[in-house]
Amino acid sequence: MHPPPPDAGVAMDFGQNSLFGYMEDLQELTIIERPVRRSLKTPEEIERLTVDEDLSDIDRAVYLLSAGQDVQGASVIANLPFLMRQNPTETLRRVLPKVREVLHVASVEMQLTAAVSFLTILQEESMSVHTCAHSFLQVILLHLEHRDTGVSNAWLETLLSAVELLPKETLRHEILNPLVSKAQLSQTVQSRLVSCKILGKITNKFDAHSIKREILPLVKSLCQDVEYEVRSCMCRQLENIAQGIGTELTKNVVLPELIELSRDESGSVRLAAFETLVNMLDMFDTDDRSQTILPLVKSFCEKSFKADESILISLSFHLGKLCHGLYGIFTPDQHLRFLEFYKKLCTLGLQQENGHNESQIPSQIVEQEKKYTSVRKNCAYNFPAMIVFVDPKNFHMELYSTFFCLCHDPEVPVRYTIAICFYEVSKLLNSGVHLIHKELITLLQDESLEVLDALINHLPEILELMSTGGENSVQENKFSSVPDLIPALTAAEQRAAASLKWRTHEKLLQKYTCLPHIISSDQIYYRFLQRMFTIMMTNNVLPVQRAAARTLCIFLRYNRKQEQRHEVIQKLIEQLGQGKSYWNRLRFLDTCEFIIEIFSRSFFCKYFFLPVIELTHDPVANVRMKLCYLLPKVKSALKIPADMHLLQQLEMCVRKLLCQEKDKDVLAIVKKTVLELDRMEMSMDMFQKKNYEKDLLDQEKEREELLFLEMEQLEKEKHPSDGRLASDKSFEKKRRDSRTSTQSLSKNLPISVPGPSSSTASTSKEIKKSKLTRSQSFNNQAFHAKYGTLDKCASKSSTLAHTSSVSGLVRTAMLSLTDDSFRTRNASSVPASFSPNPVVPSTSRGPGNTADPKSSGSKDAQPRKATLKSRKSNP
Repeated sequence: MHPPPPDAGVAMDFGQNSLFGYMEDLQELTIIERPVRRSLKTPEEIERLTVDEDLSDIDRAVYLLSAGQDVQGASVIANLPFLMRQNPTETLRRVLPKVREVLHVASVEMQLTAAVSFLTILQEESMSVHTCAHSFLQVILLHLEHRDTGVSNAWLETLLSAVELLPKETLRHEILNPLVSKAQLSQTVQSRLVSCKILGKITNKFDAHSIKREILPLVKSLCQDVEYEVRSCMCRQLENIAQGIGTELTKNVVLPELIELSRDESGSVRLAAFETLVNMLDMFDTDDRSQTILPLVKSFCEKSFKADESILISLSFHLGKLCHGLYGIFTPDQHLRFLEFYKKLCTLGLQQENGHNESQIPSQIVEQEKKYTSVRKNCAYNFPAMIVFVDPKNFHMELYSTFFCLCHDPEVPVRYTIAICFYEVSKLLNSGVHLIHKELITLLQDESLEVLDALINHLPEILELMSTGGENSVQENKFSSVPDLIPALTAAEQRAAASLKWRTHEKLLQKYTCLPHIISSDQIYYRFLQRMFTIMMTNNVLPVQRAAARTLCIFLRYNRKQEQRHEVIQKLIEQLGQGKSYWNRLRFLDTCEFIIEIFSRSFFCKYFFLPVIELTHDPVANVRMKLCYLLPKVKSALKIPADMHLLQQLEMCVRKLLCQEKDKDVLAIVKKTVLELDRMEMSMDMFQKKNYEKDLLDQEKEREELLFLEMEQLEKEKHPSDGRLASDKSFEKKRRDSRTSTQSLSKNLPISVPGPSSSTASTSKEIKKSKLTRSQSFNNQAFHAKYGTLDKCASKSSTLAHTSSVSGLVRTAMLSLTDDSFRTRNASSVPASFSPNPVVPSTSRGPGNTADPKSSGSKDAQPRKATLKSRKSNP
């Protein structure tokens, strides 16, 4: 800073300091901008890059290839497929010759661009074979031996792709005949390598006689080349050649070459021979495998520990395929040797005898550790194949200790791979899946989220297998032998939540939807359901919040205690639907969308219809906007004429939005929503052909919801020790019966279904009495105090409506029923259209829930309207 002059005032002091500061800043900006100014084009360069806009695409391409710069020429070549589609004749006549001229002196980038463009043109097959061979094939062949390896490989890939499109005669004259000279020892190594790959590709295009006469001599010559790169490359092509010449020639010609190459002095050649033999095992008969291949493989495995670690990497990767291909020809001793060899590879680098030499430098030690890790990773990849090799019955004795080591391996890639294979291992073990319970807990508690992410891909299937003890088991208990499962699952979710990998967290929450089939309803309620609430309220990632909302709805769907269900519903409405944060209210609408999907229509209308439409008065435009998108689904949950009063309230709210909405974006969406609502066809109480499947599915959901209520009563009547088991069996039986009846109903739609018998009705009344006694105390706690006035008004309007439409006896019976739990449309879970007594008007959800304030049959919705108006100021 520059000191101010003594006679200067404060204002002057401030101005000078600011001036000097600005000058320094400007100098710094000048230094920064210098490279930018140098990179700008001069007027001469801009003029040279400018092209007349009146030129056609073909004229512009020719001009840029002739007089333009490299970047413009590369742009034309990249656009060549478009020119061929637009004007193929002029492109071939004028543009392609210019491309040939440019490619002779083109840069590497332009060469790579040309290879990609030519490949695109050939794959589109928009020209004749003659044009392809004459115009493009010659250019491709000309640049196969480019001095740059990357360019040469790019043109080679283009040629190999073109082989599939060209006829046999073109391949013979244009490719195979020149290949004879290109494969000679006098040619460069690169030329001979290209010849190897081309031979492997074109063999399948010729018959066996032509291959034997024209191709096999070249193959033998290249297999005996003086350069090991050529021998290795040709060896890897023998598999493709064998597929073209058949089994007999493979045995007489290819197999001897492979045997000779497997004894080559070069390790890379021996490795190529080994991998080719493993891939060709299916092509040899039992005698060849037992007498020729097995000794070679045995010798290769014995020498592998003395060779380079790269040999072990390849061997460990192919070991599963090798054991599968040779299965059945091993003697017991050979079987045991291969198994011990696999076990040794699984612990390679972990045991003391595989430690490092003192003479090794740190970089060599790190590189060796990486190779050992790759070997153990490949062993983990092949573990399911090794279970088949030893038989799943012998898993505990032969492979459990190895599996334990792989699950506890110090390197993440190994544990990641075994986590991916865990589901396959579980399926193979079947009834013995309980043997790996502890390893499941170990991987769930793994410190690496990559391991957890790999495991949860098939977590529902794994837990299902373990909960049932295998596919063929009849085990009833749900994870009684794994007490650590729930803590492991909760810890895994908390680790995922604390990390930045929200996709893993989202996936884990989605997989938790399987838990109702695995553990008890109480365990879910106390250990998982509250956590879903917390995530919805506090997490900042929208996909994670939506995943938690859907999982919570699944938990609520399968919860077996009425009081717990009511508590969850109350929390959803009060903390989300009426929450202070608009973000919570948005999540409430997401949750309602999932509820419409998962639950029955009557459930949604009973508990969530009114809280949803109240959000039409929300002060935040985004909430109203999201509500408008949800309204068509809300309307689809209504049934006519039972829900006529709800439909009237919905229409009233939409009209208010249309008339009173001030936000232009919301208003535009409201108008679109109104049109969509007008086009919608309402569901009827009776089954319709158009919506038959949806109605049948909804009826099935209602029946299951009623079964849950019955199960709750059974669980309370049974002794706590055996209540859960008996209730599970009873519930599954009832569920199967309901599905069977639903299926039979779908086959015989036009018939009438008789109503419930007297014994069923009396039992239902007894159950309802017990439920009423139990739920009165809960209802006294004001399940939803905000809707007290609304319920009274609805009850009054419902009573008036029924007084004018039904007889006194029916009215008295309807008014005597109290709303206490999930209600279906009638006591026997049969739709109104199937009832044999159509005397009662269909103005409510059914005879079992007429007094339900949210599903009453009253068409007089004025008390509800008044209440809604009074609550507009309290969104």
